[in-house]
Amino acid sequence: MSETTYTVTGMTCGHCATSVTEEITKIDGVADVRVDLPTGAVTVIGSREPAVADVRAAVEEAGYHLTA
Repeated sequence: MSETTYTVTGMTCGHCATSVTEEITKIDGVADVRVDLPTGAVTVIGSREPAVADVRAAVEEAGYHLTA
């Protein structure tokens, strides 16, 4: 299993976290997503590390921003 942590900006509430989680879990190979609202840390767990472009697209689809 692969575990990668990203930083997402703009999330302020549980609904934000749910939206980001729902979009990222649509990526092939993603098994779980953990969001830490206070820090903006989003940990993606799956069978392989997803492409950053895929994670960025999912986060943007949810209405937030992935920092580099």
